[in-house]
Amino acid sequence: MPRLARMPADPALVADGVVVELGGRRILDHLSLSARTGQITALLGPNGAGKTTTLRCLTGLIAPQAGTVSVLGRPAGHPEALVRLGLMPQATGAWSGVRPRQLLAYLASLYAHPHPVDALVDALALGSFLDTPYRRLSGGQQQAVNLAGALVGRPELVVLDEPTAGMDPHARRRTWALVRELADVGVTVLLTTHAMDEAAALAHHVWIMDAGRVTVSGSVGELTVDGSLEDVFLRHTQEGR
Repeated sequence: MPRLARMPADPALVADGVVVELGGRRILDHLSLSARTGQITALLGPNGAGKTTTLRCLTGLIAPQAGTVSVLGRPAGHPEALVRLGLMPQATGAWSGVRPRQLLAYLASLYAHPHPVDALVDALALGSFLDTPYRRLSGGQQQAVNLAGALVGRPELVVLDEPTAGMDPHARRRTWALVRELADVGVTVLLTTHAMDEAAALAHHVWIMDAGRVTVSGSVGELTVDGSLEDVFLRHTQEGR
């Protein structure tokens, strides 16, 4: 992929005391976390912990009832933040009938200086299914296309929701390599994953949340002094609700 100039090490993302209540239920309970520029940050938690709601707050889709969210120095949802943000959702039903070649060309056309689509195709090995309708792709292939779509605009902050779900080991390792390359050139990466080995292999910092708040955080080395990251996860979370 084309190289980018390294960016400063200030936090790219800060959530401070965020409270979200939906349908009379508190989903985020004074959640506070951050992600430093040029680092890979993992957000872990069981199903129902509030990870998806957190991502929606970061992109401005949900406004918290209390607390603040800053994205690239702007309030979450601010146009100047959104244009510098790349989001890879876990599922994209809206792309059902589109072929990856058409989709990526269209997304690239939205930006003045997009990543060359051919470079993304090569990095993620999309060539063999570029002309297959999105709905007919395997789950792992759809995830690879989703990732390419998130990166085509040269974002400074990339939010990845379960980026390797459904991928085979080869595609998974290609994705890991690309995520590391992004961080190496100063892009901030926030990812959610249920794969503890993925978080341990990639993340500079890990936040584990449960019931809408952070229960423990630190570097992988700090968290795994007395056991694996999965052990830490199990100690600090309850079974998904």
